[in-house]
Amino acid sequence: MLYSAAVSADPQDTEAPDDVLLRFVERFAVVLGEAGLPRMPARVFAYVLADDADRYTAAELALGLRVSPAAISGAVRWLVRVGLLGKERAPGSRADQYRIYDDDVWYAISMQRVPLLRRWEESVAEGVAALGSDRPGGRRLRETQEFFAFIRTDTPRMLQRWQEHKRRVFDGS
Repeated sequence: MLYSAAVSADPQDTEAPDDVLLRFVERFAVVLGEAGLPRMPARVFAYVLADDADRYTAAELALGLRVSPAAISGAVRWLVRVGLLGKERAPGSRADQYRIYDDDVWYAISMQRVPLLRRWEESVAEGVAALGSDRPGGRRLRETQEFFAFIRTDTPRMLQRWQEHKRRVFDGS
């Protein structure tokens, strides 16, 4: 379940592999938090992303992150709700297991944003219609509308390029 080999440039570094993993998890969770993820869901997501296992029970996550099971409960519920983790149960098991929702998690996360961009675009379009684009605020709204439309329509093409790039880098094709 836990990271099996410490990665260090210093051969004298005797830090335990689990500590290396947890240090990374904490640093990456801060970055994810800056992007809006709540603290504990960010820690759980970073752990599941970086650790070697494919699936985790809540108890395994609590043990791996050195936190209480109660802290994990709310975090995994949030991560499942927003589509970052999937929840399943092995046949005959009573414990839920959590895993990265999609093998290409960043692709999936990016595609989830497309409907949100459409909603933002439509909402701003209402502001443009109500205020007009002949005044400074209306012009800023119109530019915002076009930005959201541009990003929304370009995202699938960009993600297709990502798929092609990923195949070249990881599959050698």
